[in-house]
Formats: sequence, C-alpha cells, structure tokens
Amino acid sequence: MGTHRLFHTEAIDKVAATRKILVWDAPVRVFHWLMVLCFAGAYLTAELDEWRLLHVTLGYTMAGLVVFRIAWGVIGTHHARFTDFVRGPGSILRYFRGLLRGRPEHYVGHNPAGAMTILAFLLLTVIIAGSGWATDRGLAGDTMEELHEVLANLMLAIVGVHVAGVLAGSAVHRENLVAAMISGRKSGAPQDGIHSARRGVAVVLLICVLGFWWLQWQDAPARGASADGPVPAARPDVREGADETEPHRARS
Repeated sequence: MGTHRLFHTEAIDKVAATRKILVWDAPVRVFHWLMVLCFAGAYLTAELDEWRLLHVTLGYTMAGLVVFRIAWGVIGTHHARFTDFVRGPGSILRYFRGLLRGRPEHYVGHNPAGAMTILAFLLLTVIIAGSGWATDRGLAGDTMEELHEVLANLMLAIVGVHVAGVLAGSAVHRENLVAAMISGRKSGAPQDGIHSARRGVAVVLLICVLGFWWLQWQDAPARGASADGPVPAARPDVREGADETEPHRARS
C-alpha cells in the first residue's frame, strides 16, 4: 500500500512539473511556414514559363530566409540556436535506436532527426538558389539546369521524410508537433521554456519578405509584353502599306 502511494505521488509530481511551455519563438515559426509556402510555390511553378517571376522570387526568398535562420541560430532564443539541437553521431544513433524500439528520448527542442533535416534544408536551399541563379544567367548550360532540378527533387524527398518523422514523433511522444510549430508551445518543465516570443523580430522578418515581393512585383513585365518589349496595338484605320500622312477615305 505504501509503495503504491509512493508511485502515485511521484506520478502526480511528474505531471505537475510538466506543462505547456513556450519553446519556439515567433521568428522560428514565421521562418518555418514561409519556407513551407515558398518551397511549395517554387516547386509547383518550376515548369510554368508564365509563372517564372514567381518561381524566381520564391527561390530567392528562401535563400534570404536561410541567411536569417543562420544568424538567428547564433543570436536567437535558446531552442532556436544551433548549439541546442546540433548533436554528434552518437546522439543521433541513440535517438534512432530508441525510435525503432518505440521509446525514443524526448527533447524539448528539435530532436536529432529533426536537426538533421533542418541542416539538410539549409544547405540544399543555398545550393538550389545558387544553381537557379547560374541557370538564369546561362552558366554551365543544361548541366546547371539539370542539377537545379535534381536538387529540388531531392529536397522534396527530404520534405516527405520530415513530414513522416513529424507524424511518427507526434504519435510516439503523444504530442502534436505541427500544432507546436503554430502555437510555439510544447510539453516540458517550466525552466526549459523561453521567456519571450520575440514577436518584433518576426514582424520585421515578415515586412522584409513582403517588401521584397512588392519590389519584384514592380519589376514584373506588363501583361501582353513580349520578351523584346511591349507590342503596340494595331490601328484599324491604317491599311498595310498605306501612307499614314494622307487622310483615308471612308469605306463605302
């Protein structure tokens, strides 16, 4: 009876010590969903010439977001920093062994599997953006264009693995990881949470992205314009080969 009461008390203490805490700051969440939006849009418009400006704009936006994420990984809040989630091979193998047994280690921030996909996304985005820039300028011909396409498909495959990992992690840890990336909150001890969502930084990031999109829109070619410039409208009152300086007789 005493042992049972002891276990019951420990369970109550554990539940009391765990609550919803703020883990993901606003800049991390805005970065994450902007990357989702931009990659989906860029991938879907890759083969559509009429949407080329949108494709290029979204690709360069992703490159800019990576620059921000690298900086925020150094100066951001605790769980946004690379020092919090980039781990060595031993931690990665241990996590995957636990995952296969159905008992993976719980991490308040990114787990080792998630950390691997994040680093892969950042690296691939830089290379894809670079190959896209080179393709636009005709560097290396078809080789660069094929590399750009192959890397984009590789990134799509990693996205699929990432989504599967999020669903598996949500089921194993009994925690909605998608909702956590929206609200910023996960289950954890109060001392593991961050103190500020840094919404101001997220607003500045969003304004910069929207400003870049607006500038790109200003440079968009006018509707009906050809690659060599706008096509003037035909004048119905001028016959082919007629001298425009002479008045035209009305048709009978």
